[in-house]
Amino acid sequence: MGSTGEQLGVMKLSDALRKAQSLELDLVEVAATANPPVCKIIDFGKYRYDVAKQDKDRKSSPAAKLKEIKFRVNIDEHDYLTKIRHGEEFLDRGNKVRVQLQFRGREMAHQEFGMQLMAKVKSDLAGMSQVEMEPKLAGRNITMTLSPLPANRRKRRFLPHPVAGEASRNGSDVPEK
Repeated sequence: MGSTGEQLGVMKLSDALRKAQSLELDLVEVAATANPPVCKIIDFGKYRYDVAKQDKDRKSSPAAKLKEIKFRVNIDEHDYLTKIRHGEEFLDRGNKVRVQLQFRGREMAHQEFGMQLMAKVKSDLAGMSQVEMEPKLAGRNITMTLSPLPANRRKRRFLPHPVAGEASRNGSDVPEK
C-alpha cells in the first residue's frame, strides 16, 4: 500500500524497498502469514507515536474506581485507624472513596455523634482528598464522597503497619543471639 493509501499490488521486495526509500518512508510488514506477505509504506516513527498515544488514552480512560469504607457510630479507636489507613491507601492509588456511617436501633437518636465522626474522617483524610459530596443523612446512613488530590499534593498521615517480620530485619526488634 502506498503512502497515500492506494494499493500498489504484488511486487518484488527490492522494488518495494526502492519505492519506500524514494518516498523517504519505511516499508513495514503488516501481515507476515499472508501469501504473499502484506507490507505498508509508512513513516514508522509516526506510526509508533500514534500507537503509544492510543495505548495511553486507553489506559487513562476508565474513571477512578469508587471504594467504600463503612463506619459505625461507636467504633473503637484502633478499628477507626485501620479504616482510615485503608481510605488513605485507596486515595493514594487514585480511587474515590465513599465513606458510609450506619446507624442501628437507638443510635438514630444521636445523629450528631455520626456527624462528628464524619467531620473527624474528613479532617483526617484532608491531606489526601477533597470532599466531593458533603456528609448527608439518607435514611439510617450518612454518606460522604471523597476524591483524591493530585499526586503531588497528597500527604499521608497514617502510614500502614509494617509487615510481620519486617521489624526484626531493620533492627528495631529484640536482637538475635
